[in-house]
Amino acid sequence: MAVMEGDLVRQEAAVLARAIAEGEVSAEEVTRAHLDRIEAVDERVHAFLQVTGDAALETARAVDRKRSEGAHLGPLAGVPIAVKDVLTMRGVPTTCGSRVLEGWRPPYDSAVVERLRAADMVILGKTNMDEFAMGSSTEHSAYGPTHNPWDLDRIPGGSGGGSAAALASFEAPLAIGSDTGGSIRQPAAVTGTVGVKPTYGGVSRYGLIALASSLDQAGPCARTVMDTALLHAAIAGHDARDSTSISAPVPDVVAAAQRGDVRGMKIGLVKELGGDGYQAGVSQRFNEAVEILTSLGAEVVEVSCPNFEYALAAYYLILPSEASSNLARFDGMRYGLRVGDDGQHSVEEVMALTREAGFGAEVKRRIMIGTYALSSGYYDAYYGQAQKVRTLITRDFNAAFEKVDVLISPTAPTTAFKIGDKVDDPIAMYLNDIATIPVNLAGNTAMSLPVGLAPEDGLPVGLQIMAPPMADDRLYLVGSALEEALVDRWGHLLIEEAPAL
Repeated sequence: MAVMEGDLVRQEAAVLARAIAEGEVSAEEVTRAHLDRIEAVDERVHAFLQVTGDAALETARAVDRKRSEGAHLGPLAGVPIAVKDVLTMRGVPTTCGSRVLEGWRPPYDSAVVERLRAADMVILGKTNMDEFAMGSSTEHSAYGPTHNPWDLDRIPGGSGGGSAAALASFEAPLAIGSDTGGSIRQPAAVTGTVGVKPTYGGVSRYGLIALASSLDQAGPCARTVMDTALLHAAIAGHDARDSTSISAPVPDVVAAAQRGDVRGMKIGLVKELGGDGYQAGVSQRFNEAVEILTSLGAEVVEVSCPNFEYALAAYYLILPSEASSNLARFDGMRYGLRVGDDGQHSVEEVMALTREAGFGAEVKRRIMIGTYALSSGYYDAYYGQAQKVRTLITRDFNAAFEKVDVLISPTAPTTAFKIGDKVDDPIAMYLNDIATIPVNLAGNTAMSLPVGLAPEDGLPVGLQIMAPPMADDRLYLVGSALEEALVDRWGHLLIEEAPAL
């Protein structure tokens, strides 16, 4: 069946790619449809900070020419994609959601953007985010909050809420996010989309503007498990420019998504990631998904990871410490904002004035925490102790994976909350990532996928699947099997229930 123009923005990426490859529709038509959608709805959603429409159309036309000439094209050639504004893109403003980088146009592409270009994908623009990826709601962007397409008065998660909202509002079929403590998975959970945090080192961090170098990881976001797998395969792989990049072969995530079979698998339900503090509707939908996995032939057992209890505290010492070091480079001397450069101020005063004007409150808060934790006399008591807890959490994961193939939990303890509800309460905001943070501390891989709507508010609920390092394919085995069973039950993808904008 031919893909009709009016339906283009609601099609899966795999369907669009096939239609473009077979000549049913041109890459330019697909791109124009998405640019039109952005123009129609993004004023209300605010998923994008930059829309690169002319460049996108130029890329699309080049794909169409290559196809007409019989050139070999990749599996996602001509498919549009949105990129989180934490990744550099040559000549395109890259702000990380901060005033301190306002107007900066990088002279180089990040490794992820390079791979998207090599795959002949069409980059639509850069998406909104919490400033320097510090946040769980995309309210900490210097350029205003992003709104959840399910309810425009609610948050789309963070820090990558722009990428998730672009998917949920059908402004893009694919997106790139980054995940330091849940910034791909938590937005996926509250917008009814799919997001994967790859194994640490599985996707190059070259050109990913660092928040916490030992935790940051770019990854794929989409509306289906298969689309996420196709994007994962396109961006993963070794890069010599990233010293943490893994040289081992990338697991065949696409084959795993095609197979989608949990028969004979042992799945661990993490005792410490549930119960008190979780919204009743989140727990209800999660438990229903567990029953489905059991009916599909998996053995589900409870697993205890006792040190997960300390993950949040350890994370909020390690991340701010690394952030205070990484963000020291934003000083107004080389690029971005510069305040006080009037000949009346010293270099030190210009740096201080620039940082005062350029950094938001949450960034300043975390820089101060991190600087304190690393200061003389406190390093061992805070940062050093947090790293010891990190080791214990990694050991908990290792012990659990000796017993089971994957672990599962709810992705987030609640559905999307109202914009403004938690912005002035940092602890309440930080607790949104309580289930996702352990994965980043250990360097494992994890996926969030939608498992229904909470009965209290009709908003999406996400289930998290966690796997050992370089076992990313297990996420797709379990995720695609569960997704297929849920689609059979619902009769459609959950995202189709999102209110039309």
